[in-house]
Amino acid sequence: MPISARIRTFAVTLAALAAIAVPTPAQATSRSFVALSDVAPSILQDIRYATRHNFVGQRVDGYLEPTCILTRQAAEGLRAAQAQLRKRGYTLKVYDCYRPQRAVDHFVRWAKHLTDEKMKAEFYPNVAKDRLFADGYIAEKSGHSRGSTMDLTLVKIPPRPQRPYFPGEPLRPCFAPQDRRFPDNMVDMGTGYDCFDPLAHTDNPAITGIERQNRDLLRTTLIAAGFHNLPEEWWHYTLDNEPFPDTYFDFPVSRHALP
Repeated sequence: MPISARIRTFAVTLAALAAIAVPTPAQATSRSFVALSDVAPSILQDIRYATRHNFVGQRVDGYLEPTCILTRQAAEGLRAAQAQLRKRGYTLKVYDCYRPQRAVDHFVRWAKHLTDEKMKAEFYPNVAKDRLFADGYIAEKSGHSRGSTMDLTLVKIPPRPQRPYFPGEPLRPCFAPQDRRFPDNMVDMGTGYDCFDPLAHTDNPAITGIERQNRDLLRTTLIAAGFHNLPEEWWHYTLDNEPFPDTYFDFPVSRHALP
């Protein structure tokens, strides 16, 4: 075969290989990420990082909307768990779902700014801020950025009204008795959400009675739906077979930003 013909054949082969190349993770998200409200609209949403009521004390970078985004598999797993809980008179409520890397970077910058402790009295009363990295409360990577991890709780049906947080209002320790914490409409889990304290550990033996029952109900229901818990946080669950176990995404939290 003449050299020119061989070159043309080689070029055609390369073009064919390019046409069947495996899609990148960013391309795959167009088939895999969804807004939870489109899959399980009865699950309540209280996306704290899109507000000022969180341990940083301001809207976190990347949260353009107060909405829960997850991989489709994770959203469908929550829908299955929700169906079981509603039979028992409960609904799920999510506080956080997919978290972009830029939000994690915001947490890291905040943790290194040791003089910014405006939310300490609620979220980490007994932890020195310079211990947040060493004690594992803040890290440079988060499973949330893989899209199949969420923070959630249980709420009795019908949900009680929940007033908004007013910036500057007096803060109450997250581990105080439920009637003395911020008035969240969730069932009593022993601490509030994002409580940097050993009492937030799922199996802390100091958590007993109805608080223990509520944690166990959340856990057993989610395990049956294909999730597992992070032992240090009663609210933190990850899909067992997450589709992107090694990919950390950074698109913003917004329905319009779904890649």
